[in-house]
Amino acid sequence: MPETITAADDQRVADYQALKGRADTRTGPVIVESEAAVARIEGSRCAPRSFLLTPHRYERLRASVDRAGVPVYLADKDVMAAIVGYDIHRGALAAVERPEEPALEDLLPAARRIVVLEGSNDHENIGAIARSARGLGVDALVLDPTCADPFARRAVRVSMGELLHLPVVRSRTWPDPLATMAAHGFELWALTPRASANSLYDMGMPELVALVAGAEGPGLTPATLANVHYDVRIPMHHGVDSLNIGHALAIAMAAVAPPVEEDPR
Repeated sequence: MPETITAADDQRVADYQALKGRADTRTGPVIVESEAAVARIEGSRCAPRSFLLTPHRYERLRASVDRAGVPVYLADKDVMAAIVGYDIHRGALAAVERPEEPALEDLLPAARRIVVLEGSNDHENIGAIARSARGLGVDALVLDPTCADPFARRAVRVSMGELLHLPVVRSRTWPDPLATMAAHGFELWALTPRASANSLYDMGMPELVALVAGAEGPGLTPATLANVHYDVRIPMHHGVDSLNIGHALAIAMAAVAPPVEEDPR
């Protein structure tokens, strides 16, 4: 049965306290925010720890929440806001365990499409990229050691919970994972706005491809560029220089997406 929370300092909801000021530690539970993202916990790679919901959101999510078999805490919006440190107008939070990180070598034999990020420190970009990756048939997201935590609250929220399903590899060294992908037969495409790069629409459809993108502004490092097979650009109209990394990768993912299979959901 759900338990009612009436005080912000109740230790039963310690996982949710002071979320606004919480540092990016890359450890501890993953906080899932919004009804849509919480609904995607079921069947994901992340085991739930608890739920913190308004009564209204609980009724909407009741079936999947009750099946989880973990504590469910109910609080009104004012109490939730006091707990987390900001206006939690969505009224739905969950804490889940961080997923076990897969080894790149274990993923590659079954993968066909991979997205690789270097130096991406924007949680919302990472979340948007993960959502597009899931929708466009990408099998894994590979991050270099400098990328931000993909399981930060904002990243998971913007991904609409898809980060809970997408295999994510955080590399400990760099750029040798690129060589590992190449050794398994992947073509490595570096996304760049340079006019000298190959047009995305002239690249054809390789059997195996990894799309490699850098942080907005600095782009990819020379060490990474030295390990890719092709520089690839999205042709632009009206002298526009480039796109947001999330938009650019969505276009590139769509260009190389495998045929859509029947959605298991």
